[in-house]
Amino acid sequence: MPELQPLSFDHAPALLAFERENRAYFAASVPDRGDRYFAHFDERHAALMAEQAAGACFFHVLVDGGGEVVGRVNLVDVADGSAELGYRIAERATGRGLATAAVQEARGLAVARYGLTALRAVTTLDNAGSRAVLARTGFVPVGDVDLDGRPGLRFVCNLLVETV
Repeated sequence: MPELQPLSFDHAPALLAFERENRAYFAASVPDRGDRYFAHFDERHAALMAEQAAGACFFHVLVDGGGEVVGRVNLVDVADGSAELGYRIAERATGRGLATAAVQEARGLAVARYGLTALRAVTTLDNAGSRAVLARTGFVPVGDVDLDGRPGLRFVCNLLVETV
């Protein structure tokens, strides 16, 4: 089973490979990061590390036994005891329960390590897999949202309530 690790500077090459390899796959369900993201990856990675050091965000990578990144789970916009959850799993690693396990683990970290009491998330209506992961990990829909012109749902998860 891959391991969820806090993002570090050492993850940069594997993370860039993960993003490049899965770019088209991700773009089918979430807005594309754009060419600038890839052209300036090192600067962006350094900025993420600075945000993490400041406690504004908590970034994680899901790393397999060979050191390859097969997913990411991020807690961003940390404020007032809550954060927004975002995650993505490599196309070749889908369908094995990795997203559910990684989000569940991130929920635990959110409480135990980061002292958070709630998480938020959004996904498009046509992303049934993401909606299912959120439902399985204790998120409940709370309203509609527009995601770059695509209809979606906003979710919340109260971390003080234990889910099965």
